[in-house]
Amino acid sequence: MSIETDAPENPGAVKTFPQMIRAAARAYGEDTAIVLEDDGEARETISFAELDRRSSQIARGLIAQGIGKGARVGFIFGNGPGFALMLAAVSRIGAIAVPISTMIRAAELVRVLRQSDVQGLILQRELLGKDYPRRVLDALPELAEAGEGPLYLSAAPYLRWIVSSGEGLPHPVRPMSFLTDAGAAIADDLLAAIESEVHPTDQMVEIYTSGSMALPKGVKHLHGPVMFRSHTLREMMGTPRGQRCPAMLPMFWVGGMMMYLLPNWESGAITVCAERTLSNSRFAMGSVLAEEDLKLIQGPKPWWGLGMSETLGPYSWGDDFRAPGYPVCAPMDHFAPGYEIRIADEENRPVASGQVGEMQVRGYPVAPSLHKIEKAEHYTPDGYYRTGDMCMVEDRPQGRRVHFAGRGGDMIKAAGSNVSPAEVEMELQSLEGVHSAYVVGLPDKERGQLVVAAVVPREGARLDFDAIEAELRKRLSSYKVPRAYAEFAREEVPLLHSNKVARREIAKMMAERLGRS
Repeated sequence: MSIETDAPENPGAVKTFPQMIRAAARAYGEDTAIVLEDDGEARETISFAELDRRSSQIARGLIAQGIGKGARVGFIFGNGPGFALMLAAVSRIGAIAVPISTMIRAAELVRVLRQSDVQGLILQRELLGKDYPRRVLDALPELAEAGEGPLYLSAAPYLRWIVSSGEGLPHPVRPMSFLTDAGAAIADDLLAAIESEVHPTDQMVEIYTSGSMALPKGVKHLHGPVMFRSHTLREMMGTPRGQRCPAMLPMFWVGGMMMYLLPNWESGAITVCAERTLSNSRFAMGSVLAEEDLKLIQGPKPWWGLGMSETLGPYSWGDDFRAPGYPVCAPMDHFAPGYEIRIADEENRPVASGQVGEMQVRGYPVAPSLHKIEKAEHYTPDGYYRTGDMCMVEDRPQGRRVHFAGRGGDMIKAAGSNVSPAEVEMELQSLEGVHSAYVVGLPDKERGQLVVAAVVPREGARLDFDAIEAELRKRLSSYKVPRAYAEFAREEVPLLHSNKVARREIAKMMAERLGRS
């Protein structure tokens, strides 16, 4: 049985990623699939047919080096043809693709390599001044003593080889010929036979994300659900063949992969990449953006609501962009096909209209589990994923609406009342001279938690915290008004490698500055 004869001709009907690679190559041929641009000038382009040809060459090399179904291969690549090639080469043979953030630091990288159990690691040589082979050597000092053969490292016990491109690679990083030369011995018929045994129920990819403690969390996704989401997102966005579509988010996270790369690949659109994406810049994910920053990313409908790595991207959207008191995401009127949601209390019981509970999600596209983590830690007994997102249910004559109130771990309990940091941050950022603000809670014997704010001024502005507090008291209930403030420079705001604000670090910094540590 050959994938060439049995796979659907239409990329929109495939059920596995190798089927889509070949179907798109047949449907769109030498049309441009991905372009990497620099100031509007194309630096690198690749066609749909070339994605098939070149990824098959790398895939054959992986097979020759012992990579098979279920083997884990990590790669660090920025947005562009290289990322797509690595994702395709690994996934099309039934191995598990483990994309790793290009922003990851050495200490974080060693944790991800150990947690993910990768057997091989493929590196982009350089991006925005970062030398990735050198970064891996910094992360794994044992490499300095490695011999010429397979790697045996206590810090990354399953890792056997590292590959990159370019001249002057540091030992023991191998050139790409380690794969491409070995692949010459693997016939096309064998590759096709291997691809035909990749099933929708096989794991395709594992996305690494960080919680507030910056510990790595591997989110598993299978071929079938990934293709299902690609089909539904393509239909929603309606991007036609040949249309240029800028990839605004990194592809090593679900956002860039599912919102841009895969739907465009399926529809024959051109994915336009740049070395810098929104998340490589000043935008901190999961926080209230300043108005001028918001205008840069606010696009047309649908206005996306909640989504996460575990749900293969956004599963909700709204007809309105914002609602008073709920500034971080759109009020959610609609939920995507394949998902069931409930807003539940601590006993996993649905809450009534007007009450706040945790968003819980289950369904075909939801991650079946997290790597090396017991399912009961994050899933309810009846199979809902506990997102940690706190939401308020609003029953209206025209239908149910859900408002995002904040992350469960970020909500502040002050004097017996719940304070949403996002609501206070929105009011702070509307004040003259304030660029951004981050509101956290500090332990307090009398109030339980003390609401405090780290405030970033606009360039050239001077902050008057007495005037700021007086204005906030006109706008907010007294228990929501911060009891203390500190000025932060923009570069002082700590971020996780996922580009999310490290709120626990902000709390520690605020405690030190206020003498409450």
